Amino acid sequence: MVRSCSGRLLRDESGNALIEAALVIPLVLVFVFGVVAVGRVVHAQIAVQSVVREASRTLAVAASADTGLPAAETRALAVAAGHGLELDRLQLDVDAGAFDRGGMVRAAASYPVTLGDLPLLSLVEVTVSSTDEQRVEQYRSRTAAAP
Repeated sequence: MVRSCSGRLLRDESGNALIEAALVIPLVLVFVFGVVAVGRVVHAQIAVQSVVREASRTLAVAASADTGLPAAETRALAVAAGHGLELDRLQLDVDAGAFDRGGMVRAAASYPVTLGDLPLLSLVEVTVSSTDEQRVEQYRSRTAAAP
């Protein structure tokens, strides 16, 4: 009697693995796509922080605002390309201010991260942004006066 009951129980549970898989696989896929999406956003945030840091630092150590602004923008675009950002989507603003000795220069950037190629996240776009300020170097902010 015991054998027939246990045999019947085993036969009755033969489709449970398929049902459990049908319930678990979508949850695992949602988790995996979420991890990929978070990874992309974090990568873009780190890249944008690097871009503004390099741009503001390049401007802060420049001899003048006239030479520093183009150099800062060039450096920012080079860093963005190195991180794999699409340059046409990067919004960059570099401000020299008054460019006085000990003054502050500022760089700000934003970058939209599209997740359209991920299922369930095709309509999501996250914009990451960062700002950095650097103090103008005391001895490099002006060209040396002729004697």
